[in-house]
Amino acid sequence: MGLQCGIVGLPNVGKSTLFNALSNAKAEAANYPFCTIEPNVGVVTVPDDRLIVLEGLVNPERVLPAVIEFVDIAGLVKGASKGEGLGNKFLANIRQVDAIIHVVRCFEDDNVVHVAGKVDPVSDKEIIDTELQLKDLDSVEKKISKVEKIAKVGDAKAKKELATLHLYRNHLLEGKSARSLEVEEEDKKAIEDIHLLTVKKVIYVANVDEKSLPNGNQYVEKLKASVALEDAEVVILCAAIEAQIAELTDEEERTMFLQEYKLTESGLNRLIRASFSMLSLITYFTAGVKEVRAWTIKKGWKAPQAAGVIHTDFEKGFIKAEVIKLKDFQQFKSESACRENGKASIEGKEYLVEDGDIMHFRFNV
Repeated sequence: MGLQCGIVGLPNVGKSTLFNALSNAKAEAANYPFCTIEPNVGVVTVPDDRLIVLEGLVNPERVLPAVIEFVDIAGLVKGASKGEGLGNKFLANIRQVDAIIHVVRCFEDDNVVHVAGKVDPVSDKEIIDTELQLKDLDSVEKKISKVEKIAKVGDAKAKKELATLHLYRNHLLEGKSARSLEVEEEDKKAIEDIHLLTVKKVIYVANVDEKSLPNGNQYVEKLKASVALEDAEVVILCAAIEAQIAELTDEEERTMFLQEYKLTESGLNRLIRASFSMLSLITYFTAGVKEVRAWTIKKGWKAPQAAGVIHTDFEKGFIKAEVIKLKDFQQFKSESACRENGKASIEGKEYLVEDGDIMHFRFNV
């Protein structure tokens, strides 16, 4: 399944530097707003030590990890919801992604102009939140106008939908994002077709200077306090340092570089894993001499749905799945040995796929 995370924030907070570090696709990083006019898309591999284990056991011709697409969306400014800057275009780009990576400036640097003239992570966050909320309010009010006409003639479904839309309208008017409104899953269908921006899950990236690694600074603490009631994670990193780490290909050199900043792993790895966790994604594997491959699915998917990410025919014609647990594969070293020792189970359509499952599908179309 395709997964896209959009990188957003005010101009000059480090979005393009972060994007470059993530993907090595060199967006133009410049010291002025709107240097990234078109959204850049970078495909990033998901770090997973289990692939190394499987590669050692299977010795395949190739290994294909899971991937995430990161979209570098140009800097939003105050008034974007009304078309200021390149507001309409940027907001449309955000609408297409699965989740939002909100980069917030938590460093001082006289050489990097701040669009508002001072470093204030809480204010920066609120500017972006407000613009997204205003755009959502506009979308909700337009739909209310349409649904009201149907509800007036006594349509019960329209009346129920209208009540839900008013809940969202009032919530947005209070300066709150749509994702924080608690409604029944069934009622969320009222907003499905208008693709609200603030319903998307968010990870906040606190972009700090190198001396504030690994634990952050006073700006990070202010940001954390401001998002404490949100269902969101704050990842601390220094985009400039991450860009340097991304250039290192020697593993020993990379480890030494990380240790210099008291880091056990790169902030980018933490960000990628946080993206997976936030979206309730898990990985299963297929393993053969041709390739070992990681496949991304939603937690809670059953075997036929998981098969469908390989090919739609696998889901349509699903018969059964052979499942081996990674720990058993490690112990017995091969599929045949797992079968001989009763560690390969045959599962049907109701099987809930678990993170790390090694699977082979049988199907007929």
